[in-house]
Amino acid sequence: MNEHYVAKDDSTNQYPKSQFMNQGEIPLVSVVTPAYNEEQYIGECIDSVIRQTYSRWHLVVVDNASTDRTFDIAQSYAAKDRRIGVVRNETTVPVIENYNIAFRQLCPQAKYCKVVAADDWLYPECLEQMVRIAEGNPNVALIGAYSLTGRRVEPREVSFTSNVVCGRDVSRSYLSGVPYLLGAPTPLMFRADVIRSQPSFFRQQKLHADAEACLEVLQQHDYAFVPQILTFSRVRETSLTSDSQRLNVYIPNRLEFLINFGPRCFSKQELKQHIHDLLVRYYTYLGSQVLCERDQVFWSFHHRRLSELGYPLNRPPCYAQAILTQVF
Repeated sequence: MNEHYVAKDDSTNQYPKSQFMNQGEIPLVSVVTPAYNEEQYIGECIDSVIRQTYSRWHLVVVDNASTDRTFDIAQSYAAKDRRIGVVRNETTVPVIENYNIAFRQLCPQAKYCKVVAADDWLYPECLEQMVRIAEGNPNVALIGAYSLTGRRVEPREVSFTSNVVCGRDVSRSYLSGVPYLLGAPTPLMFRADVIRSQPSFFRQQKLHADAEACLEVLQQHDYAFVPQILTFSRVRETSLTSDSQRLNVYIPNRLEFLINFGPRCFSKQELKQHIHDLLVRYYTYLGSQVLCERDQVFWSFHHRRLSELGYPLNRPPCYAQAILTQVF
């Protein structure tokens, strides 16, 4: 069993209130941090939550049976601040499962959920600015902002003229090839009710479960964007992000999203054209990799993914034949 922590709604605390609201009780934000062997960064992560200008939050760190001092460091913070709790898994579980365990730690009174990965951190105004824009727009269930990812600011461009956008429009934009508004959890905040609405918010065994969950939320709710850098995400060679970039999982993932969400966002003709254009791009990309001495892991991955999605490499569309005859 997990060592469970139940966040206490410490409404009587005397922490300085932010300037978010002039009157009334400000919403509670549950901050959740899945962690595994992050002793080098977990303190910096927790400190960034403590330094928030927004006063009403609870943080739960879910330690995935780390073999280093991650749990002890998190416990030392919890011993000094009752707004912080720690859960430790008895055994190490897959990354997505640990995120779902973290989501299940939401305080019952929480209106919003903010994820921050254990090697990432938040700028001081993150919670305040995200809650502010969400509170002003009741149909918003997903809030994003600019993020410093390594040395790069993302998203590199925002195509919308308004900071609050219809969820279907954001989905259409994402499926059309503008991927940076959705995805990695640290830059995002969710309304807690959309997470509570299902037992596992992220689908198991899906490396792109975060983007998929966002697309599901946006089918019924709106998206808000804060035009300010509010989070920092670390990029490391051993991270899932690095593995994704090495294999280039993004093209087949987008194809899967088009197949699953496209019928809800596009007309039949629009969807057919988007799939056609993406397949041309995908096969052209694979053709370009023939001379790059890609290993068998790379080719096996793309062979498997295309087969899963109904476009096996041994039966490519006619426009891809010339490219792929060099591959297999």
